[in-house]
Amino acid sequence: MTRLMFLAAAVFLLSAPASASQGDKEPVYRDCVKQCLRTNCTGARLRGFQSSQPPYMALTGWTCRDDCRYQCMWTTVGLYQAEGYSIPQFHGKWPFARFLCFEEPASALASLLNGLACLLMLLRYRSAVPRQSPMYHTITAFSLISLNAWFWSTVFHTRDTYLTEKMDYFCASAVILYSIYLCCVRTLGLRRPAISSMVGALLILAFTSHVSYLTFVSFDYGYNMAANATIGMINLLWWLCWCWLNRRILPYWWKCGMVVLLLHGLALLELLDFPPLFWVLDAHAVWHLSTVPVHFLFYSFLIDDSLHLLNTEKPGVKLD
Repeated sequence: MTRLMFLAAAVFLLSAPASASQGDKEPVYRDCVKQCLRTNCTGARLRGFQSSQPPYMALTGWTCRDDCRYQCMWTTVGLYQAEGYSIPQFHGKWPFARFLCFEEPASALASLLNGLACLLMLLRYRSAVPRQSPMYHTITAFSLISLNAWFWSTVFHTRDTYLTEKMDYFCASAVILYSIYLCCVRTLGLRRPAISSMVGALLILAFTSHVSYLTFVSFDYGYNMAANATIGMINLLWWLCWCWLNRRILPYWWKCGMVVLLLHGLALLELLDFPPLFWVLDAHAVWHLSTVPVHFLFYSFLIDDSLHLLNTEKPGVKLD
């Protein structure tokens, strides 16, 4: 649910990313890239670049063209600063100082930390909750899907390519859809398994259709964000309704409610869109860093709830 809430909350605050930005539209930037390609990316110069390139850069797919764009980006930024203009974006992103092979070092680190927090709490969950608990396997599967999403988020912020961008988006969508299933199982499926089975089949169909459309028809950022936001907000409202109905029944209900409120509040950090501090730390990285502790509260709720269900004679949710 955590990865889902990060996305759903931010989707309503941000517009779709642009394929072109002010910086890469500048003639000085485009001319610089063309000149660099002609000078450094052909013949002996290209072979020299390839032979001197560090192995980690080659392994992560950095090419001579990419290096030209990176160097020309900073040339353009320098001219903007010299003239007193605000820092422009390039190809939908702020300019970041590359560290080793990491294109967005702070965001990559934040995604990695979120993944590690998720892994740590999954291990704690599995050690604290017996396998006989009704939600054990559903929560384990959700955690593995979330770990996969954080992995691809880390890869994407390390190296933005066609493949890594698509995997980041598709894996995030998988988390969002599986979160609906998790919520359905917890609130309805424990008493009516047929309902959760039917919802699960519909969600698989929805995910397949969503990925197929974005892959084979059009990778529409607006559609992708609207689809994720719609399902995400349904899930969030579903959990909040569950919290409200169980506030007098379950002493740990507040943990789930707090997770929802925290993640929506933290998503407001994305509104502080600003050029990266020290060319490393931008609002997106700050947002991701701030969500790391939320995993611990969320899994604390999952552990309490799973143990409650295990000790309840007839597991399920009292909705009255």
